[in-house]
Amino acid sequence: MATALLVVDMQNVFLPMTSTALPNILRLTSHFRNISLPMIYTQHGHTKEELTPPYKNQLVRKWGPEGSIAKGTKPWELIPEIAEAAKGCPVVGKNTYDAFINTDIETMLKEKGVEKVVVCGVLTDCCCDTTTKSAFNRGFETLLVGDACGTASKKQHEAGLKVFETYYEEVVNTDDVLKMFS
Repeated sequence: MATALLVVDMQNVFLPMTSTALPNILRLTSHFRNISLPMIYTQHGHTKEELTPPYKNQLVRKWGPEGSIAKGTKPWELIPEIAEAAKGCPVVGKNTYDAFINTDIETMLKEKGVEKVVVCGVLTDCCCDTTTKSAFNRGFETLLVGDACGTASKKQHEAGLKVFETYYEEVVNTDDVLKMFS
């Protein structure tokens, strides 16, 4: 079964939430590159137009322009180690929690014959959550890598993983993934 790694929103703004996840994500990206499996990275951000009233983007309306990530800023940039790992891979911009909405990710995966998506990144209980559920609802077998995701608190992280594993598919760890695809 063709498989792809989807690395969600590993950007400078979220660096404080990645202390456990980042080393595991780097292990996953290195492994996927070594065995020639596709990887797609996402990068959340908003254009100057989206950050200017009247606010048309639902997240900008919710968080305000000050609480939103502006494209082209330092917080918007990928974490340096992730930027290095992403070289030669698609980096898909998104402006909502779900990486499949308003992007070509589904088309990119289908063109590569991908049937299984392995998801890691931030935030466990937000963008990773909505993206994994969206992949599942689009017919992809979907694995969420619990120790390669991060969020604002341990409680939020565990809650996000529990909901996914209860209603969708399996939560795995990095070592499980490395064994599955060796």
